[in-house]
Amino acid sequence: MLRDENLIGVVSTHSDETYSSRMFRHLEFLLRDLSLELNQFDLFAVDAGPGSFTGLRVSLTAAKGWAEVYKKPAAAVSGLEAVAFQSRSAAPILVPVLDARRGQFYFAFYRSTPGGRALDGEDCVASPEEFIEMLKTRAGDSRFCIVTTDPKLVAGILSHFESTKAEVEIVSPVLAPSIGRIGYARAQRGQLSDALSLGANYVRRSDAELHWKTP
Repeated sequence: MLRDENLIGVVSTHSDETYSSRMFRHLEFLLRDLSLELNQFDLFAVDAGPGSFTGLRVSLTAAKGWAEVYKKPAAAVSGLEAVAFQSRSAAPILVPVLDARRGQFYFAFYRSTPGGRALDGEDCVASPEEFIEMLKTRAGDSRFCIVTTDPKLVAGILSHFESTKAEVEIVSPVLAPSIGRIGYARAQRGQLSDALSLGANYVRRSDAELHWKTP
């Protein structure tokens, strides 16, 4: 929870329990601890993916419901953008990376522009080998920084590049504060959605789609 850009409360736990089932319990705790109610919020910002299908559906449905009930705007933010947002690197290209499971990465390319960092292309999913090839192709001769929440995820990647060209930066896995700040910045620019416009960016097809068999 933020007041303007200032973090006033956050809950983060490591548990075998799925986040979608503990999200509302954490929300209730924060609201009670900060003496706030949902009808006092002016904006609902939500991670729109890529990520867990169930987690994204639950969080987006919650944000849609709150935005509709309280007649407030919403902001759908890429989790990869929230990773890149935390970077302090001066490299002209940022490459945020998240674990996609199944031996794959979620990643994207953010390039420096006169107005700040801008997404170049779309969020992607690929194997480590495919990721390395895309880095070589997309980065070209430019210096880049891989930004990730998990150093083990990209271990060994830099060995494929010159040390003067590539770097790795580790940032917080708690993305909610960054998602809130990105949403606030969009609100300042008038770039928001209503409840009906919110949608998930799954990037990868679900298991049901992958394993679908035509009768």
